[in-house]
Amino acid sequence: MFLSSCPFRALLLSGVLLGGVNWVEAGAARAEGAPAPVAVTAAPRPVPESFADLAARLLPAVVNVSTTQTVRGEADGEDEDEDDQPSQIPDFPRGSPFEKFFHDFMNRQTDPNAPPRRMQALGSGFIIDPQGYIVTNNHVIRKADRITVTLQDNTVLTARMVGHDDRTDLALLKVDSHTPLPFVSFGDSDRRRVGDWVLAIGNPFGLSGTVTAGIISSRGRNIDQGPYDDFIQTDAPINKGNSGGPLFDMEGNVIGVNTAIYSPSGGSVGIGFAIPANEARGVLEQLRKNGKVSRGWLGVRIQTVTQDIAEGLGLPSAGGALVAGVEKNGPAEKAGLKTGDVILTLDGKPVDGRALPRLSAQLPVGAQARLGVWQHGKTHDVALVVGALPEAPEEPVAKPAQESKGPATVSFSDFGFSVGVLDAAARQKYNLSANQKGVLVSNVREDGVAAERGLKEGDVITEVQQAEVASPAALKQRLDAARKEHRRTALLLVHDADGVRWIPLPLGGEAAP
Repeated sequence: MFLSSCPFRALLLSGVLLGGVNWVEAGAARAEGAPAPVAVTAAPRPVPESFADLAARLLPAVVNVSTTQTVRGEADGEDEDEDDQPSQIPDFPRGSPFEKFFHDFMNRQTDPNAPPRRMQALGSGFIIDPQGYIVTNNHVIRKADRITVTLQDNTVLTARMVGHDDRTDLALLKVDSHTPLPFVSFGDSDRRRVGDWVLAIGNPFGLSGTVTAGIISSRGRNIDQGPYDDFIQTDAPINKGNSGGPLFDMEGNVIGVNTAIYSPSGGSVGIGFAIPANEARGVLEQLRKNGKVSRGWLGVRIQTVTQDIAEGLGLPSAGGALVAGVEKNGPAEKAGLKTGDVILTLDGKPVDGRALPRLSAQLPVGAQARLGVWQHGKTHDVALVVGALPEAPEEPVAKPAQESKGPATVSFSDFGFSVGVLDAAARQKYNLSANQKGVLVSNVREDGVAAERGLKEGDVITEVQQAEVASPAALKQRLDAARKEHRRTALLLVHDADGVRWIPLPLGGEAAP
């Protein structure tokens, strides 16, 4: 009612507020020197009078997904979040019946010898084929012993798993029906812009067939769920139980799979996230054909290029994906890529450190990709044969490094850190492999620039400005050379417990042995 009677809406529909028809005439009446209005080239879409017809058409293809799982004491607690706290017994008077009741209850929950319990969970899904193929989230059906699907007309069908993908949190189910089932189709999610209307349909808190409306609030969101995050953000209310349900555009096409919400309270606060249809479609096609997903692999470890890193490499601007490591015998190594190169384009499209893993994963295994690479101050094309992403990449095997000679330690006081040789004692203390090469960071001052840039005690510096360093003296020599070249920053390649990364270190000061 509010939308249909809103005066602002009336202005939008009449074209008075945003229409540009009379701007030329009005321009003559502007005060001299006043700024010209900005022309609007696209007419705004009218606010929908109602979503009822669209919802009625789509609801039959949206289903409730119910799962049953057997839980056996503590054995099934492996997947709980690290910050989950164990339930506490309320503070009842000692010896009271309530204290005994809760004590016995908690013991039953945590006793590994307790009889197995049956747990149920609810989620959402949608039919994409009249033969009974259903899309949902992997976390909805993970570890389920039994999966049932309830249609809009309350028909209950048993579902079986066709395939699932942990990395994108998608799963494909199959039900058998004597009659063709109503279904919906995927649309082109790339065409949908921030501000477009969307509908979410699902099973929040077990309330089946719930329809909510909103707009696309943002695109390309990274919520640290996985390496391929590219979520659509929406303010259409999404709650627990909506997981796996569809996000529709106004044409009735599925443009996203509702997956996560940001919620301090546990309920909707208007920040929900959906997997884009263009990403989900390829994953689901592979699950339907093969039961699993095969992804393209370039064989590089990458990070985002910051302004400091760009200056250290001599790049004109911050952009692209910095190669922090090259996998042994991987596609990138065979194509000649090296640590410190910057991948600027993939098949002609600009990429950065966040987009490259997702885009490369979508490439067919065995296909040829063309990379635009910044290497040693020049840009050139590199042809690369896409490999298959290994399930568990093996670490390269190398001979133990020879211990370097020279000063045992060097203090870079102006940077706030010291380094030492990587000897047997250091390897044991910091749990470093025998084939690890480089210079050990032995001390980092909390108020120094090194700590500010993320350098920590126990890190190992292996390269400076893409040149290997094997001793504290070599590290000092490389930094001094960068100063003489009047560089504002020096790039350090650092190994730590999480992997490999480049650290841009602002230059200044001298090192004292």
